[in-house]
Amino acid sequence: PENHQRSSIRLRGYDYSQPGADFVTICTQGRMCLLGDISGGEVQVTAVGGIVKHSWYDLPSHYQNIELDEFVVMPNHVHGIVIITDHVASPVGAGFKPAPTPPQRRHALPEIVRGFKTFSSRRINLMRSTPGHQFWQRNYYEHIIRSENELDQVRRYIQENPAKWADDVDNPKNLAGPP
Repeated sequence: PENHQRSSIRLRGYDYSQPGADFVTICTQGRMCLLGDISGGEVQVTAVGGIVKHSWYDLPSHYQNIELDEFVVMPNHVHGIVIITDHVASPVGAGFKPAPTPPQRRHALPEIVRGFKTFSSRRINLMRSTPGHQFWQRNYYEHIIRSENELDQVRRYIQENPAKWADDVDNPKNLAGPP
């Protein structure tokens, strides 16, 4: 029998837990448009898209060594910037002295994306009564952001993405090719 192995799109030898910014794109399984609609260049998220949005913004409560930057829910994918920091945020509010705890480990980008997919899929599947359904594509696109200029470019791309949906390569209307 043939041995089918998926090749990784990750940068070989790169430490994805080191401080820095990463741009990620995560697509729904089969690029199904379940997250929202685009109207007038604005995204109108569905209930499923709302779960996805909540799951994204809740990530820092699970991974204390991250900050979230620009993010958008598109009809069948999300774009976001994850910033892995060199510090672990304290979950304790002002006026409370934290109890001594062992050092928290730093989470790497693949673990953070896997967590996002898991948290959102569980809630979506519960809402849709589809337990165990694979909601997201198996892999995701990531790009290491290497400068402030590049960070600004990626932010602008994310912000402008809904207005460019008609030409987006992930728009199902563009997958069939020209008429």
